[in-house]
Amino acid sequence: MVSLDASPPVLDVRDLRVSYRGRGRVVEAVRGVSLRVDPGEVVALVGESGSGKSTTAHAVLGLLPPGGTVDGGRVHIAGQDVTGWPDRRLRAVRGLRAGLVPQDPTVSLNPVRRVGHQVAEALRAHGLADRRTAAARSVELLDEVGLPDPATRARQYPHELSGGMRQRVLIAIALACRPDLVIADEPTSGLDVTVQKHVLDQFDRLTGERGAAVLFVTHDLGVAADRARRIVVMRHGVIVEDGPAAQVLGTPRHDYTRRLIAAAPSLTSARLRPRAAHATPSPPLVVARDLVKEFRLPAGRRLRAVDGVSFEIARGTTFALVGESGSGKSTTARLVARLTTPGAGTLEFDGQDLGRLRGPAVRRLRARLQLVYQNPYGSLDPRLAVEDVVAEPLTAFGAGSRAERRARVAELLDLVALPAGTARRRPPELSGGQRQRVAIARAVALRPDLLILDEPVSALDVSVQAQILQLLAGLQSDLGLTYLFISHDLAVVRQVSDIVGVMRHGRLVETGTADQVFTAPRHEYTAELLDAIPGRTHR
Repeated sequence: MVSLDASPPVLDVRDLRVSYRGRGRVVEAVRGVSLRVDPGEVVALVGESGSGKSTTAHAVLGLLPPGGTVDGGRVHIAGQDVTGWPDRRLRAVRGLRAGLVPQDPTVSLNPVRRVGHQVAEALRAHGLADRRTAAARSVELLDEVGLPDPATRARQYPHELSGGMRQRVLIAIALACRPDLVIADEPTSGLDVTVQKHVLDQFDRLTGERGAAVLFVTHDLGVAADRARRIVVMRHGVIVEDGPAAQVLGTPRHDYTRRLIAAAPSLTSARLRPRAAHATPSPPLVVARDLVKEFRLPAGRRLRAVDGVSFEIARGTTFALVGESGSGKSTTARLVARLTTPGAGTLEFDGQDLGRLRGPAVRRLRARLQLVYQNPYGSLDPRLAVEDVVAEPLTAFGAGSRAERRARVAELLDLVALPAGTARRRPPELSGGQRQRVAIARAVALRPDLLILDEPVSALDVSVQAQILQLLAGLQSDLGLTYLFISHDLAVVRQVSDIVGVMRHGRLVETGTADQVFTAPRHEYTAELLDAIPGRTHR
């Protein structure tokens, strides 16, 4: 292990000030931030969206978006004062001395270049490899960050990979030149817990073996608890708390820090509502028997995404399907929603065989079964006012007069705790949490029996996530809703679920009550998932 005390900091930021200019106004995003990261140290910079944490990270590398300006302060990277350096000069620092793992792999990877070429480009840009050796090294890097069959992945394009795989490609690019500093902006937010653990272990090896420094920008306090030596808490552009991780999490001084910790599902096992009774006098709402779904692949191959899956969902309860990317949980949800049909097996909804439904019967089913997606920005029409977005299902099914629909929209916005003025705004004008509330309001507009919730809070900050989960719990109690909850976040699942089904390679390997699954897992894969939950040792 490299000594931390004898060496100067790898990153030293002093009194950094950043503002954004646009539409005739100036917004001070970062106001006098000072922080340091020593060799071999992992520092977590935490806070909600808008706190200034990502702006701080991007300002360090000169990667502010248009309108962003560094108004003051100094930045030292690996002993060099890079304050005020032009972009051309900073290019020699990026990748070689300081690597960046961006938050969104969808926009950060070139969609028309193969993955291996993009990893190799970082090596060739800094003269660390030629075309042949860069190609071989890119495969090694993809293997190091946990991509299965890395030689094949290197020949693929980004759209052919899952979101978690694309994120690992970004991490491989950031680590390619073995930099002194890695700035990771929400590097694990889209990853399954086991993949997340693998990736974070890579960062641990980077710091332990080479003395590199890591600045984690994250809203996941569980990750910060497990991996960071120090935690720096930001709010409204200023640092409100900075100290050793054990101190910040164990005896936080600032009220904002205490609220963040209380909202983090990975740091608590608190249940949001009482568990539903195990026995119910009424028949289950959903019954799945031996479901099979296959997809055709190139070269005549077939992928069995769902393989003999059976389960029941009792009315008024939450059935959670968990598992890694590619486990089949989202395909199973699409089968229940009748967005695709099974190749074998049966599905019943409220006693009806879904396989026999045709035409008008399928349309009537849509009114009783609604979906809430992971990304509310992508599922809401940005051109429509919120009142029109929420009214869409009412209009589509001819529910009530125009005045009655308007009244129903006002009632729904109140139900999800949005102010009345929200009705006239458009989705891009809202925060992520507000957009998800709009999506939930639209989903319950027709008073459905079942909500399918596909990663409904994975893109949200912990405090906003807690608000949405509380909202869902309240709606379930008040409206008698039944939930099929799809998630890779087991800490969230423990808070909300009554029954948990664990999927792997298309099969349901374990089903049981949440207490059974989380305290006494029967399958070794379930135990592996539980062991990978971040923050468990800090509860």
